Amino acid sequence: MKKILLKIGGMTCSACSSGLEKYLNKQEGINQVSVNLVMNNANIEYDEQKLNLQTIEKFIQKAGFESLGIDKLEKEERKKSKEKYKLIIITFISILILYISMAQMVGLPSIPYFDMMTNSINYAISLFILTTIVLIMGINIIKNGYKNLIHKTPNMDTLVMIGVLSSYIYSIFGTIMILKGNSQYAHHLYFESSAIVIFFIKIGKYIEGKNKDKTKEALQELMTITPNHATIIRNEKEIVVTLDEIQKGDIVVCKPGEKIAVDGTIIEGITHINESFITGESVPVKREKEQKVIAGSINYEGTIKYRAEKIGKESTVSEIVRLVVEATNTKAPIAKVADKISEYFVPVIIVISIISFLIWFIISKNIAFAINIFVTILVVACPCSLGLATPLAIVIASGKASRKGILIKTSEALENSHKLKTIVFDKTGTLTNGELTISKIYNYSDIEEKEIIKKVASIENKSEHPIARAIVNYAKKQNINFQEIAEFKAIPGYGVYSKIEENEYLIGNKKLLEENKIEIDNEKDETMLELDGNSILWIVENKKIIALIGVKDTIKENARKIIQQLKNKKIEVVMLTGDNQKTAEVIAEQIGIEKVIANVLPKQKAEEIKRLKQNGLVAMCGDGINDSVSLVTADIGISISSATDIAIDSSSVVLMNNNLESINSLIDISKKTIGNIKQNLFWAFFYNVCMIPIACGVFVGLGVTMNPMFAAFAMTISSLTVVLNALRLK
Repeated sequence: MKKILLKIGGMTCSACSSGLEKYLNKQEGINQVSVNLVMNNANIEYDEQKLNLQTIEKFIQKAGFESLGIDKLEKEERKKSKEKYKLIIITFISILILYISMAQMVGLPSIPYFDMMTNSINYAISLFILTTIVLIMGINIIKNGYKNLIHKTPNMDTLVMIGVLSSYIYSIFGTIMILKGNSQYAHHLYFESSAIVIFFIKIGKYIEGKNKDKTKEALQELMTITPNHATIIRNEKEIVVTLDEIQKGDIVVCKPGEKIAVDGTIIEGITHINESFITGESVPVKREKEQKVIAGSINYEGTIKYRAEKIGKESTVSEIVRLVVEATNTKAPIAKVADKISEYFVPVIIVISIISFLIWFIISKNIAFAINIFVTILVVACPCSLGLATPLAIVIASGKASRKGILIKTSEALENSHKLKTIVFDKTGTLTNGELTISKIYNYSDIEEKEIIKKVASIENKSEHPIARAIVNYAKKQNINFQEIAEFKAIPGYGVYSKIEENEYLIGNKKLLEENKIEIDNEKDETMLELDGNSILWIVENKKIIALIGVKDTIKENARKIIQQLKNKKIEVVMLTGDNQKTAEVIAEQIGIEKVIANVLPKQKAEEIKRLKQNGLVAMCGDGINDSVSLVTADIGISISSATDIAIDSSSVVLMNNNLESINSLIDISKKTIGNIKQNLFWAFFYNVCMIPIACGVFVGLGVTMNPMFAAFAMTISSLTVVLNALRLK
């Protein structure tokens, strides 16, 4: 078996992607296909003994789409969409159609030139022209419905196509009769039904397209994490080159404040590097000779030289992009109830309509009456209420959720949240605030604590290290003014040396003290701070320890409360983090989480999520780039609004107020919404069961008949019932 990733042209909505996927999966020689609407590509596994690329591309063309070749997952130039302007035009025309056709019915003044009774020809011709324009602008919907019908994969687009064309064709018949002098047919025109259905579908497609484009952009923007240029050594000289010019084996120079350009191994220098976008660990890690560096991470201190090893698509950043795309492709889609039903509903209704037409034509010898029966069945069976049952409840529930600070991006997330068996939390920035701050100060001198902070902050203000920033920010919040520094020197991997007036200061870790032969008498305090998840700073003045400061990421105020609430709902809670095991366990114990999985990279996070999914539906709550793969892999990805763009766009739910308690509200709203959807589906089915036999003429002998106009009215009442029931969710 061979796998290829093809770029697909012509996909505009989820109906396109699902239709293409079903069609390709039916072809002999193709083992498995996953079509990704967001990235406009198809991941195809096929038997290379039976098929080749050209044959597969012919299948795609036959399905009504275009193969644009192998997808290299490269950043694309953004194209301006014309859909917005099309939607504005359709909106204007649809309003005009509604006014011409229904103004008199609702008590509005009609336009004399287009009056139904006095100028029926102008009335019919104007509606025909305007509706035809709308149908031309919405031709993709009709094409999609036709393609799915031809390929034996009917869906909601197919149902829309049949309903729209039936009303449109019958209305053309009515227009012809009016032109022949029978003005009574002005009451039997349904042009407005065709136009308004297309109008509403286009609105839905436009919103879906906007969300798709935003997600696609976020994935492509991920590639910009790496710098555009880098410094390399060639012929014993430092030269600046673009990333594309770097070759494997090149020696790359990275100075303080710069980003690592490509993955590689350090050959010279010591520094601290922020790898949080990959590991999620808030504290920068020490990196020295023979250790690996990752493209996109930030060098805080010390110049290093490293050998380029992974470039282009081999880099860790590219790997994350690939994993996110793959996870999106392989994620099991939850088929919509209406689409499942439509696979059987559409052909059954078509068969019933044709049989009824033939029977009544044979019995009555009246083609107009037989056509009337045929169209009535199609109009009355047009599953508007069935189509509204699920999405309307979801839209209203989503609006309710948004008012509670919960942005729900997919219907699957709303449908499934109440079924969750496990919720997985990232640590840094999700359960914690994601910012280092001073948690504890041990004062071993006669100097006031505020004065110690003033000295330390004044010195650390010269450093770009995150721990130094934490000290400086703490001092600013305390309104402490900084002093002038006489001398400053960063000691990579250890700390800093400085002078204030005549006093010498050393600030850093235990290794710094050992290097300078400073005696330590308070190691038990250091142990206590480490056990509590702190990073350590020893403060030495003139060869004597005067203080010990613990710096750590603080836990969010409501974290323990939300964990307990989820446990009360019988949901298992897991912490999944790239941070070290010791720090993770300390945080987990404080907030009541028993299961901790630490020291994992993005790919490993996704693998852990897959394992947990074996026991039921899993939600992942995270905020970083390193969480993007696992957010997509989980059944429901939840991110907070302060998360990175790629995390937000990889998730299906965003907590806009950063409040984890909103997860509880999400679960409750989901439960009520599903109940409402089941009620809506009942009323939609009940309507069809009652109306279709009447439309078929089964009760003609009893004097019970129906025409297309009454069918349209009955269809409206059915939809109204579903709408009113869905509105109860408010």
